[in-house]
Amino acid sequence: ELMGSLQDRLQGLWQQRELLLSESRECAEQGEQLEATVRTLCKPNELERYLMFMGDLEKVVNLLLCLSSRLARVHNALSRVGSTDTEEKQSLSERHQLLSRQREDAKDLKENLDRRERVVSGILAKYLTEQQLQDYQHFVQVKTSLLIEQKDLEEQIKFLEEQLESLEQSIP
Repeated sequence: ELMGSLQDRLQGLWQQRELLLSESRECAEQGEQLEATVRTLCKPNELERYLMFMGDLEKVVNLLLCLSSRLARVHNALSRVGSTDTEEKQSLSERHQLLSRQREDAKDLKENLDRRERVVSGILAKYLTEQQLQDYQHFVQVKTSLLIEQKDLEEQIKFLEEQLESLEQSIP
């Protein structure tokens, strides 16, 4: 019964992932249209700034999400380790500290990226209509949201698959 419930939840998450992938494709198409517009309107150095920002946006968001996820897993592992296993606890504590420092560095990268986004918005404001500029800002928000949703969904799917596998192995 439990396995059936987990499989049903997993099926629902797979369906959500398909919908999210469809939304991501639509977002990518919007991004391509926006890039084509920027290519025709902006100077080469301004275009380069735009392209670098867009490339770094995905990288920095994914880095932050990955580090946060890994940090959460280490934190959970730390809470499960018994007080007698000092070596394991020490190892996990060191990983936790390292990941915390890396996440802080990634947050600094995100702040830098936010400043760069304001510069790119200022550049685009010179060339785009008010509606086009709003579309650009909406695109950046949607792209970020989709990346976060995808990572969250993948984590949920991975967790349920691990639970299901563990359950299957525990049944004779």
